[in-house]
Amino acid sequence: MSPARLPVTVVGIGADGWDGLTTAGQDALRAAEVVIGGPRQLALLPPECRAERLPWPSPLRPAVPGLFAAHAERRICVLASGDPMFFGIGRTLAEELGADRLRVLPHPSSVSYACARLGRPLEETEVISLVGRPSAALARSLYPGRPLLVLSAGADTPAEVAGLLRDRGFGPSRMRVLEQLGGERERTVEGTADTWAHPPGDPLNVIAVDCVPAAGTPRLSVVPGLPDTAYEHDGQLTKRHVRAATLAALAPAPGELLWDIGGGSGSIAVEWLRAHRTCRAFSVERDPVRAERIGRNAAALGVPGLGVVTGTAPDALAGLPTPDAVFIGGGATAPGLLAACWSALPPGGRLVANTVTLESEALLADWYRRHGGELVRIAVAHAVPVGGFTGWRQAMPVTQWSAVKPVGRPAASAPGETR
Repeated sequence: MSPARLPVTVVGIGADGWDGLTTAGQDALRAAEVVIGGPRQLALLPPECRAERLPWPSPLRPAVPGLFAAHAERRICVLASGDPMFFGIGRTLAEELGADRLRVLPHPSSVSYACARLGRPLEETEVISLVGRPSAALARSLYPGRPLLVLSAGADTPAEVAGLLRDRGFGPSRMRVLEQLGGERERTVEGTADTWAHPPGDPLNVIAVDCVPAAGTPRLSVVPGLPDTAYEHDGQLTKRHVRAATLAALAPAPGELLWDIGGGSGSIAVEWLRAHRTCRAFSVERDPVRAERIGRNAAALGVPGLGVVTGTAPDALAGLPTPDAVFIGGGATAPGLLAACWSALPPGGRLVANTVTLESEALLADWYRRHGGELVRIAVAHAVPVGGFTGWRQAMPVTQWSAVKPVGRPAASAPGETR
């Protein structure tokens, strides 16, 4: 075996320290020449582990290739909290060094311990990590009666979570903070988000939340078509029923990336991201005020990872990752926009464009003629008071063109251009 390919052993360790390790884990650490880990994990090793101890540099990920290359001819162990492959360093190492180079020896995760203490089935427990992530990410998981486990970033996270629960209308929710799980100093503190007054405790903690909404808290669905009132907007909003139809045409799937062009209030991108935790999206909006509003909507609805690009398409699309789907909610008549979006899509990618103007409708009709897909008109009417009676008020009809890019189709040109 080449020295550059010496295996790296990743050993999970818990609050119970050295005594909680398996024989294989202890033997690997005794045999190591270099042990890399966080200061807390390194401090758990006994004197019999004589390896050089290296704390992780910051920022961590960019330093990984050079750090391991510098010690390529030495036996390396990495210490990780709990299960290294569960929100842990194992994923980063697998991506940077290659999974075939790793030997992973897991320890029970804090989530396994928490479920054991709480009597919850692990497979039915939703876990949200706030380690290196904004607390706003918790908001997308708040549903009445839903039990959650939150991986804490430190001693201040419980108070931060309590504040978010209050702000989102879930103040009555029960919170239990489980500290030092599996260790000698294990303890649990409890209360509700509304009345949470516990001082910061141990930084090694997991937060159990039993979601209970306050009276009058709006109920949000897991499927597209949130109430229009869920968004802050200035009228530039894809309305609820059209939004649901648009997301159905875009057909989000786990891990896919959306370009939302002419973001307005960001509702399409927000609900794309809410479809699955691994979905990704960029919302492109030329108005800086609206762009800031999109960011606020994303945070309020639990998807703070939405990328907001302030600029005019198609120029603002330069440098964005290849999309799996594109939505054009405004500016379809901008020169070269449709062609640029169609060209950016890989085979099998989807393009959906909505419009309410005759000029844009004519353009979409031409693209439908040349590329197929579906051309539909969506008309929605709402019942409203008419004197002492009730009648229908018709919203402006929306013309929608949707298409899937076929394999082997050449790049599109704008109408009237030669190809």
